[in-house]
Amino acid sequence: MDGKVAIVGYAQSKHEGNKDSSREMMIFDVVTDVLKMAGLSKADVDTVITAQNDYLDGRTISNMRTVEPVGAHLKDESKVEMDGAVAALYAYMRILSGDHDVALVVGSSMASCYPAYIPGILTLDVTYDYPMGLLNEVSAAALQATCYMEKYGVSEEEIAKVSVKNLRNAAKNPFAMRQMPKITTKKVLGSKMLYSPIRELNAYPLTDGACGILLASEERAKEITDSPVWIEGVGNCQDTYYLGERTLSGCDSLKLAAENAYEMAGISNPKREIDLVEVSENFSHEELIFYEALGICKEGEGKKLIDDGITKIDGELPVNPSGGALSANPLCATGLIRIAEAAMQIRGEAGGHQVKDVRTSLAHGQTGICAQENVVFILGGE
Repeated sequence: MDGKVAIVGYAQSKHEGNKDSSREMMIFDVVTDVLKMAGLSKADVDTVITAQNDYLDGRTISNMRTVEPVGAHLKDESKVEMDGAVAALYAYMRILSGDHDVALVVGSSMASCYPAYIPGILTLDVTYDYPMGLLNEVSAAALQATCYMEKYGVSEEEIAKVSVKNLRNAAKNPFAMRQMPKITTKKVLGSKMLYSPIRELNAYPLTDGACGILLASEERAKEITDSPVWIEGVGNCQDTYYLGERTLSGCDSLKLAAENAYEMAGISNPKREIDLVEVSENFSHEELIFYEALGICKEGEGKKLIDDGITKIDGELPVNPSGGALSANPLCATGLIRIAEAAMQIRGEAGGHQVKDVRTSLAHGQTGICAQENVVFILGGE
C-alpha cells in the first residue's frame, strides 16, 4: 500500500435533460476525450472501473453493453453500483495494491430513461418504509431539511441562497445543465413545490451525462504528465439506511469520512488549508449540512457562510464553483464530476469558473437516501 496515486486525465460530457445520444456513444466520447488528454490509448489502461446502476439503467448487469465503448474488452474490469466517487476509491485501492499502474474510472447515467426519483425508493427498509410508499428521495430530503432548519433556525430564504450561488456559478461552466446567471432568491422560492420545503430549484435536475478520470501510480504519472494531481487523502463512511436511526440534522458519515481524509492528508484546519471545495449537494439544504460535517464551520453555522459570501466563487473558501449537483446530477457520475472539477481547478483549466491560486481541493461524493454514504478526496498539485 506504499506509493502515491495521481489523477492524470479527466473529461465529462455536456450534461443535458434529454441527450440526443445513446448511453454507449456518450460513454465512448468521454473515454476518447480522457485518453486524448493524457496522451494514452486504450492499450495503456490496466484496469477499468465503471459506476452504473441496474435500477437506473433499467436492466440487469447494466455494464454488459458498455464494456466495449469504455475500452474494457479483455481487460481487468469491474462495476460499482454507486456514485462515481466510490468507483474512484476502488480504482485508487487497485493501484495501491501494486497490481495495476493505470486505471480508468467512468460514471454515467441517463435520467431520461427512468422515472423521476423512483429508483431511490428501492434502497429503503423493505419491511416498512418501502411498502408504505411514503418515502422517496425527495420526501426524505424534505424531512432532513425540516429537521435541520428547525434545529438551527434556518429559513427557506437562506436555503434558497445556496441554489442562487450554485446556479449562477453554473452559468460559467459549459458542461452544466442548469445555467441561470440571473437566478434570484425570489425565483427559487417561486419554483414548483415538490415536498415542503423542497422546491424544484432546491432539488437536483434529472440529468443525462457521463464523466471519466484516469488514475496512475506515482512512477507512471510522472511519465504521463508534468502536472499530476495527487490524491493526498481519502475517507469513506456509510450510515444505516434506516432514517429513524440517523441524525438527520447533521451528516455523521460525512464527518467521519472527512476526518479520515484530513488525517491522511495532514490537514488540521480545513477552512484555512483547503482552497476549494466541490460537494455533491443533491438538495440545497444539504450544502449547509455538509459545510458543518466537513469542519468548515461549527454546527448550525452553515447559513453564516452563505450570508457572509465566504463560499462564493470569489469568497474566502469557494464551494461548488462548477455549479455542483444542483446544476447537473447524472447519478453514478456526480461524485466523479466533483473530482474532475477539483482536479481541473488545481491545474488551472477550469476556464470561466476558475478560482485563483488553488493548490489543495476537496471533492465529495454521496450515495443513498439523505447522503447515507459519503466519500471525500483531498487533492493537491505538485
